Amino acid sequence: MAETWWWDLTRGRAVTGDERPADIDVLGPYPTREAAERWRERVEARNEEWKEEDERWEQKGRDEEE
Repeated sequence: MAETWWWDLTRGRAVTGDERPADIDVLGPYPTREAAERWRERVEARNEEWKEEDERWEQKGRDEEE
């Protein structure tokens, strides 16, 4: 079975499932240590996608009001 990795927000480092603290203090799971270490890139990309989706949703609402 492949090892699962998490980003520990408190300690600021990638940890395995055995080292993982409470769920509120981690991001993941990630398939590799490297993916966990790139957590910020993934979060920023998702935030940008959600922002664009919100803008499309708001524009659609404005178009329907006209």
